[in-house]
Amino acid sequence: MTTCLHCPPDKRAFGKSVGDRLLTRRGKRRSYSIPDITEAVIEVGFPPDYACWAYALYADRADFEAHHAATGEVCDYAAMKSEMFSAMTDGASSSWFDLDMSWLEWPDIDFSGIFDCF
Repeated sequence: MTTCLHCPPDKRAFGKSVGDRLLTRRGKRRSYSIPDITEAVIEVGFPPDYACWAYALYADRADFEAHHAATGEVCDYAAMKSEMFSAMTDGASSSWFDLDMSWLEWPDIDFSGIFDCF
């Protein structure tokens, strides 16, 4: 398992902030592009070094892997998405979790206002 070295100290707050910005700027989508996610990370005030964690949560697997192939970084999409899922759900049961599931498909998770912009 290889994850990015630069990790946000509070993954839940990070994921929520980036998600809120993506929803506000790009609308509700199943996944977002790497440039859109990077822009959101920077706009909400996080270091760009944390962006990879948001890619695991909000980009699809193909875009995540293409980005890492192009940059030469080695990061494990499954491990990082699983860590972000756990952080975003406060460690809720992951028995129903599917790695290729969009964050929009997660059932009954209180994102505490993540959809307030709609």
